[in-house]
Amino acid sequence: MSPATGTTLAMLAATAGAKAVAEIGTGTGVSGIHLLQGMRPDGVLTTVDPEPERQQFAREALRAAGFAGNRARFIPGRALDVLPRLADSGYDVVFCDGDRMECLEYLAESLRLLRPGGLVCFEGVFADGRTVDSGPQPVEVVRQRELLRAVRESQELLPALLPTADGLLCAVKR
Repeated sequence: MSPATGTTLAMLAATAGAKAVAEIGTGTGVSGIHLLQGMRPDGVLTTVDPEPERQQFAREALRAAGFAGNRARFIPGRALDVLPRLADSGYDVVFCDGDRMECLEYLAESLRLLRPGGLVCFEGVFADGRTVDSGPQPVEVVRQRELLRAVRESQELLPALLPTADGLLCAVKR
């Protein structure tokens, strides 16, 4: 994650007054640190990743960044298996940085998870410029294009495509 995307996420979490954030794709914890920096002091980040080793690394990174252990809940598993168990309308922000092939399913789950006025964000939607390239593209890029179209055409969402790093697609749930 680029520093620009990270600071943008922190600002968006702060603007949303986020107390509950769901993150799809824990990675090394960088995005989690940025999200927690923007969240309310009593906020909790719920992060889902299929790789327990990554979550352990992220847990240590959050601790090293000064966050108490109760500020993050780590759930190992495939996002599409875990997300249905999370509370409807229980989240202020959902950040998606998981399997690009599942982005449309993440969008559907995010709409269920978000409270009205909540924010969903997808990282890397430019796919290194390939989403706007008119030539034939791999199926992963086609899925990103479908995501962009679905968010743009949704009556439930007010979208913005932010040109930070490799693109940050954000949308507020109406």
